[in-house]
Amino acid sequence: MSYFAIWEFHVKPDSIPTFEKIYGPDGDWAQLFRRSPEFLGTELLRDLNHSGRYLTNDCWTSREALHQFKQDHRADYDALDRQCESMTDQEISLGEFESVDGEPASAGY
Repeated sequence: MSYFAIWEFHVKPDSIPTFEKIYGPDGDWAQLFRRSPEFLGTELLRDLNHSGRYLTNDCWTSREALHQFKQDHRADYDALDRQCESMTDQEISLGEFESVDGEPASAGY
């Protein structure tokens, strides 16, 4: 089974290139999350109809894995979060989801 944490961001126009770099699959967030073997990957999705609107889809082996990671790496997580605050006008958690089929996300997510 896989667990997904999905966030919506409204990015300031002058911050879009930096945001895409930091939140992309090889960006700063993914590099931080890769400290955990329970992290399976991330997707950054750009809205084609609304400039500056993005979704991130972070995949973990379980909800507990993400929560444990946040607890174990709280200082680094909070520092990166503060660094990124100024790039967005709005950040919304769209929810936490798990796969229905019970299969883990494929390698190379």
